[in-house]
Amino acid sequence: MRASFSSLGGVCGAMDGPGFTASLVAGGVAGVAVDLILFPLDTIKTRLQSPQGFNKAGGFRGIYAGVPSAAIGSFPNAAAFFITYEYVKWLWHTDSSSYLMPVKHMLAASAGEVVACLIRVPSEVVKQRAQVSASSRTFQIFSNILYTEGIQGLYRGYKSTVLREIPFSLVQFPLWESLKALWSWRQDHVVDCWQSAVCGAFAGGFAAAVTTPLDVVKTRIMLAKAGSSTASGNVLSALHGVWRTQGLSGLFAGVFPRMAAISLGGFIFLGAYEQTRSLLLELGRERP
Repeated sequence: MRASFSSLGGVCGAMDGPGFTASLVAGGVAGVAVDLILFPLDTIKTRLQSPQGFNKAGGFRGIYAGVPSAAIGSFPNAAAFFITYEYVKWLWHTDSSSYLMPVKHMLAASAGEVVACLIRVPSEVVKQRAQVSASSRTFQIFSNILYTEGIQGLYRGYKSTVLREIPFSLVQFPLWESLKALWSWRQDHVVDCWQSAVCGAFAGGFAAAVTTPLDVVKTRIMLAKAGSSTASGNVLSALHGVWRTQGLSGLFAGVFPRMAAISLGGFIFLGAYEQTRSLLLELGRERP
């Protein structure tokens, strides 16, 4: 699960200026906080999307299965996104009032997702397999993947994850910007941090809903048995397979926990991010 880093990375302009290191560390800490606090929602979503069904995948039992994988991967995943996101924005110098600004943010976010997925996908593969087989330990699952499938097994679903994240950002960013602009116009001044977070939560929830079929496919590919047609990573084939066997309800399995996790994650992320960043900047100022 992710805390919608693509929109929240730039909330309140916190990622600009000399506090980049503080922002980077704060982003990583906030990402870990979101992943751990909302992990049960992610487990429920994964089990709803699994091919064996919610009850056989574990139901409400062991809802923290796979949390070590999420905890280990969360910080470097967030850091990889933030570094890439800021670097691409820096490469593309654009006036802050330019109409191209939303495009710049979307491209930076998409690039950030592609790089972050290099860390996120192995962590996600191990985590999701642990979530649907709670009796197995995380390290045991990791070792088994390496032994039976090699490194490529850890990157199974990379393409489907990127294909989920980029449309998510392309839906979320314009909606987030539009909601902030509308709110600013209604109150006749620029939105505050918390108002930006509210807009981000709505935008993230909507983007999460419309991209749920891609999330279902990603889950199916990651959980598929090695050697099966689904495990090959063909997104269109997997989409067709879910539609053929389960219809529309299968394509939108887990939509509500996914929407809730991403919307709530925005608020938790922002709070943890701002607190951590303020603390780090304060500590920096106190140094001789």
